Amino acid sequence: MKGHVCEPLGNQHDRTQFDCGVSVLNDYLAKYAKQDVKRKAAAVFVVLKREEPKRVIGFYTLCATSVALSDLPEEVTRRLPRYPEIPAILAGRLARDVDYPGVGSLLLSDAITRCVRVAIEIAASLIVVDSKGEAATHFYEKFGFISLPKLPDRMFLPMQTAEKL
Repeated sequence: MKGHVCEPLGNQHDRTQFDCGVSVLNDYLAKYAKQDVKRKAAAVFVVLKREEPKRVIGFYTLCATSVALSDLPEEVTRRLPRYPEIPAILAGRLARDVDYPGVGSLLLSDAITRCVRVAIEIAASLIVVDSKGEAATHFYEKFGFISLPKLPDRMFLPMQTAEKL
């Protein structure tokens, strides 16, 4: 993250200038992200340029989730316990300001790294994302995410694969 820093969302961060081009995500960051953090509904992480340590240029959220074992491809389930639900971490929202191309990869890379660290202390076998459209799907596929056969907009990355990244 040369030239950038990623940290938990705090009161010092200016969320008003952020514009990713998607009003739902802009509104989330401006109006609801702090509430989610306070209520422990999601952990929100922001990316800032080192020379502008208050201006948010990207963000992502993480929270606990699970995936039904029956929703996963058979080649993945062979390496997992036979529980009905498999513990996972959901990267629920990920967005970068339109003026900062390339920050999306930094965001996802930081999210994956954070998930791997957390999974050491709180078990999680998968990282899950919801892919919104073809461009997003291709973006996640570059990192090794796989579409769930029964839920094509939901993708996952086995934690063992994430550890290798």
